[in-house]
Parts: sequence; structure tokens; C-alpha cells
Amino acid sequence: MSALSALPFLKPVHLRSPRSSPGGQRRHTLPASEFRCLSPEDAVSVFEIEREAFISVSGDCPLHLDEIRHFLNLCPELSLGWFEEGRLVAFIISSLWDQERLSQAALTLHKPQGSAVHIHVLAVHRTVRQQGKGSILMWRYLQYLRCLPFARRALLMCENFLVPFYQKCGFEALGPCEVTVGDLAFVEMQHPVRGHAFMRRNSGC
Repeated sequence: MSALSALPFLKPVHLRSPRSSPGGQRRHTLPASEFRCLSPEDAVSVFEIEREAFISVSGDCPLHLDEIRHFLNLCPELSLGWFEEGRLVAFIISSLWDQERLSQAALTLHKPQGSAVHIHVLAVHRTVRQQGKGSILMWRYLQYLRCLPFARRALLMCENFLVPFYQKCGFEALGPCEVTVGDLAFVEMQHPVRGHAFMRRNSGC
């Protein structure tokens, strides 16, 4: 059983009753809302959302398609997708990092012995933006990380205009990030992951 399936707050949310066919038999329907780890088969859907979300703003994507597949093969348990009626609407992809601060190498490497979860990207489909889905997904993701015994903190880098959003999610700014991408500069932010024993006792982790 996956870690996600053991967590009450990450289980599918069924908002609709099963529909009946004319003969009175119930037809299978997808859960209205479901959170699960991503797989390499989700890579194209992930990239389509990411490309639309980031290219219009910064001209580039945090992860290209081959890099998405790379991380979803190496560490799918560090990803989280939000699906509505089977369609991906928002996602987070991360890997592990083993140093105090992010460096250029953190953009492409997964360090299995690391205790810092490096959040590479959070993106929401354009049709459901401005609905608070990014904040909800991040909250659920941080709850999930608390059930992973190796996770001690979450790290990310973002442009200045996104700092208030991540601060509302509980992240604190560490200062300018060493990493640059072209002409873009970033702020590095972190969120402590606490309460492992408490979460294991009380949420089935």
C-alpha cells in the first residue's frame, strides 16, 4: 500500500453519487477529486500544464519533458497530482537534496540519502486557476511529507513575485538563491517538516 493511500486527507473525495443506467444498474464513475503520486505515464499531461503556466511568464519551464520523466522514474513518491474526474488539474514534482542550500546541481539531481525535499515545480491548469487550488495542493503535499520518515524540510526557489504566495503556505525566505536560469534570479525558501511520530500515530502513516 502506498503512503498516499494510508492518509485520510489524501484519499479520493467522492462528491457525486454513482449514476444509474436506464436498466437500473450503476455505472462506474471516476472520483470527482483525487490526489495521488504521479507516474511516468503522467509526464505529458504534466508538461502541457507546466509549459502553459511558465512559458508565458518567464519564457522557460522549470522542468522539460525528459526531466519530468527522469524524476517520475527516480522518485515518483515525491510527486503529487490533483485529478478531477480523471483529468490532471494541478501537480507538484520534487526530488531529494542533501545540502543546506540549493545549488545549480539541484536542478537535475535526486539525492536518495538527502533529507531536504526540493520542490521543483507547482503548477495549476489554466482553466482552474484563481480558485485556491495551488494553496490546497501545497497544504496536502506538506501533510504528506510529514509521513515520510526521511523528510526533514522542504526547499524551493521562486521569483520575487511568488514569495508572498509561499509565505502564506508557511515557507520562510532564506535569501537569494545561488541558482540562476538565464537572466532569472530567485529567492530560496524553506518549510520545516515536523511531527513525524505524531503523524504516524494519528494518521496511519
